[in-house]
Amino acid sequence: MKDNIPLHVGIIMDGNGRWARKKGLPRVMGHKVGVESVRSVIRMARKIGIKYLTLYTFSSENWQRPKEEVTYLMQLLKTLLIREVDELNRQGVRIRAIGRLENLGREVLEALNYAVEKTKNNNELNLYLALSYGGRQEIVDAANRILKSGLEEVDEENFRNFLYDPDLPDVDLLIRTAGEYRISNFLLWHTAYAELYITDVLWPDFREEEFLKAIEDYSKRIRKFGKVV
Repeated sequence: MKDNIPLHVGIIMDGNGRWARKKGLPRVMGHKVGVESVRSVIRMARKIGIKYLTLYTFSSENWQRPKEEVTYLMQLLKTLLIREVDELNRQGVRIRAIGRLENLGREVLEALNYAVEKTKNNNELNLYLALSYGGRQEIVDAANRILKSGLEEVDEENFRNFLYDPDLPDVDLLIRTAGEYRISNFLLWHTAYAELYITDVLWPDFREEEFLKAIEDYSKRIRKFGKVV
């Protein structure tokens, strides 16, 4: 497996609500327990040498959830950014974010900017948080930036320069938990040739062992990119 580790892994972290419902708990408890899965995956990604990890943390569509749940998620995000940044910095993790970040609110944005600034010189693992993020929105925002730039023609490489973060490489492995077979508007540009791994495991139960299963599965695949091997 060591010879075929993905450079960039994206994860759609699904199933927090279902996990809580199965246990007769409030939905927010699923989000709270899911945080430990985030910690586990970050530790393992760093340990096995993955360089880019993007977590679908809060989608543009998630703003439509009940106000109480959105408020809890924003508070949880702010608290975790403040609480975890020192440990992530010690581990050499660089925190970055993509999305319409201006929608997050002042307090969350301040905590995020602090974490990004504090970890900016790290290079063990680039941890991207997709926040207030939508793949179509990213492409539309890039197109509008191109129009404002005055360019009349672009190719794929030029277009990438107008995405939220031009340094973010294409996704090699896209993991989705909770058994859902859809991309849900996640990194549409970057997943053109991503290998998909779907598991029925709900996100709060997705820990190191499950993550390694996904990496092991990826390592056995032959990627052709439309060519003949």
